[in-house]
Amino acid sequence: MKQVIAAAVVWLMTALGALAQELVWIQIEAQPNLRSAEERVRSYATRLPDVAGFQQSSNWYVIALGPYSRPTAEDRLRTLRVLGDIPRDSFIAQSSAYRSQFWPIGQNALDATVPVAPSTVPTQTAPQTETAEASPAPQPDAPVEIPDETLREARASEARLTRDEKKELQIALQWAGFYRAAIDGSYGRGTRGAMAAWQESKGLEATGVLTTRQRAALLRDYNAVLEGMDIATVTDAQAGIQIDLPLGVLAFDEYEPPFAHYRATGDISAQVSLISQTGSDARFRGLYNVLQTLDMVPTEGPRSLNRSSFTIEGQDSRYHTTVEVRFNRGEMKGFMFVWPAGDDQRRTRVLDAVRASFAPINGVLNPDLVEPTEDQSVDLLAGLEVRKPKQTATGFFVDGNGTVLTHANAIGSCGRVSIFGETDMDVVFADASLGLAALKPQSPTAPISYATFQGSVPRLKSEVLVAGYSFGGLLGAPTLTTGSLEDLRGLNGEDTVKRLAIETQPGDAGGPVFDQGGKVLGLLQPVEDGARKLPNGVGFAVDTDTIRARLSEAGIAVTEGSGSDALSPVELETMASDMTVLVECWQ
Repeated sequence: MKQVIAAAVVWLMTALGALAQELVWIQIEAQPNLRSAEERVRSYATRLPDVAGFQQSSNWYVIALGPYSRPTAEDRLRTLRVLGDIPRDSFIAQSSAYRSQFWPIGQNALDATVPVAPSTVPTQTAPQTETAEASPAPQPDAPVEIPDETLREARASEARLTRDEKKELQIALQWAGFYRAAIDGSYGRGTRGAMAAWQESKGLEATGVLTTRQRAALLRDYNAVLEGMDIATVTDAQAGIQIDLPLGVLAFDEYEPPFAHYRATGDISAQVSLISQTGSDARFRGLYNVLQTLDMVPTEGPRSLNRSSFTIEGQDSRYHTTVEVRFNRGEMKGFMFVWPAGDDQRRTRVLDAVRASFAPINGVLNPDLVEPTEDQSVDLLAGLEVRKPKQTATGFFVDGNGTVLTHANAIGSCGRVSIFGETDMDVVFADASLGLAALKPQSPTAPISYATFQGSVPRLKSEVLVAGYSFGGLLGAPTLTTGSLEDLRGLNGEDTVKRLAIETQPGDAGGPVFDQGGKVLGLLQPVEDGARKLPNGVGFAVDTDTIRARLSEAGIAVTEGSGSDALSPVELETMASDMTVLVECWQ
C-alpha cells in the first residue's frame, strides 16, 4: 500500500510539474502580411503535423509547430533541421511571443495561463477608410536558442537559403554600407567581401560566410530602423487607393482634393499625401508642373515625365520628397512622400514599403468633397504651401532663342533665376552701371514673340506703354500702363536713358516700353534705385542704343525697325503678353 501511495504521489507531482510547465513552439517562418502567411502555412500543413499560425505584437505573422514541452520541442527541432524539413534558423518560442491565432481557423492553442499582449494594431482615422494587413515591420529578436555554427555548418545552412533569402541578405549588407554590387542572390567575391567586412565590424572571425546566428543579427539590425513605424495597410475608399503607411508617425488629417493628407503625429516631420483626380493628358502634365511649385518639393533632384506616369525627387536641408503618379484611363493616382532630411536609412525603408504596396482601387477623390472656406489662399494649393520666390521682376524676350532682358537689380544675390517658375535661366551678364541683365534659358525655348527695337528717334510727348507684372504674377498676365515720353535724356543729361511720365508699380521694372506701333523704346528701370526715390509719375527707361550695344557685346543679335502704323489696343495687348515674362529670383 505504501508503495502504491508513493507511486501515486510521484505520478501526481510529475503531472503537476507538466501542467505547470509552459508549452513552447517551434517557430519556422515569419511573414509581413496575413495573405503571405496563409499561403505559407497551408504549404507547410500538407507535409508537417501540428502546424499553427499566429500574429505577433510586432504585427508580423508567424508559422509555428506545436505546442510541445520544451524537451520534446528541442528534440523535434534537431530532427527536423537534420531532415531539412524546416529552415535552419527555426527556433523555440514561448506562447507569450504570440498574440492571436489565425490558423487553423477558429482555434486557440495558446496557453490560457499566459497573458496575451494587448492589441497594438494601428487604427486609421480617415473617414471611410480602414486598416488592413500589416506590412513589413521589424522581425522579433532572435532567441538565444539559435546555436552558433562551424564554418562547414554555416556553408551547409547557407546552401539551403532560397534566392530571395540571399537577396535579402545582400540588401541588408548594402544598407549597412558593406555591399555595393548588384542584388542578384549570387554570392560571389563582392558578397563574400561584404560579409567578411561586416563580421570584422562586429568583432567576429572574418570567414566571409555568415552563420545562422549572424544572418539573424544582420537582419535584426536591418529591420531595427522600422521600430515604432507601425507600417500598416490603409484602404482609402474616398481616394481609391490602397497603400502601406507608417501609422506610428502619421495619421489621417483631411481631404483637400486632389489630396488626402496624412500628417505627422510626433517628432518626425513626415507627411504623405495621396493624390487622386480625373483629367486629360493636358491636366496630367499640368499636375506634374504644379506639384513642383510646392514648398515641400525641393527644386534639386531628378524629374521624369512620360505619357502614363511621372516621378519627382527633391531634396534640400529640410526635406527629401518623392512624388510618384500614374495616369490610366483618365485617372491620376499616386502619392507624395515627404520625410525629414538626414534620416535616409529609415526614409528608404519606409518609402520602399509605401512604393511597393501602392495599388489603385475603385473610386477617385471627389473635388466637391470639401466645401470652400474663407481661409483659402492663392499661396496654398489644396492646403499645401506654394513655393514663393525671393523677389520677382519683369523681363522680355529679345530674340528667337529665348534670351530675356531685365533690370540688373532683379537678379542680385539669387541662387536660381527662372521665368514663370518653369524655365531655369543662366545669367549672360548683369551690368549694374547700365541697369541691364541678360538671361538665357537652360533648355531650348522658342518664344511666340520677341522685341523689335525702334531704330528711329521717337517724338517727344508721344504716347508710350509699359508691359509689366505689376503684382508679381498674381494676375497671370502682364498689365499695360499708358504714359508719355517726356525727354530723350535723363535729369542730368544722360543719353543712356529716356524720361517718362507714367504711373508704374515696382513689379513693372524690367518690362519693355513700347511706342504705339509696338516697337520697343527701352527697358523700364526701378522707381527706387538705392538712395534715390523718384516722385510719383516719373519713370526712366534704358535707351535702345545702349541696350543694342550691350547685347552686341554679349554676342546677342536683335531685330531693329523704324516707324510703323499704330497697332490696335488688342494687337498691342497680344504682342505684349507673348513677349513679356515674369522673372523670378529664388534663394
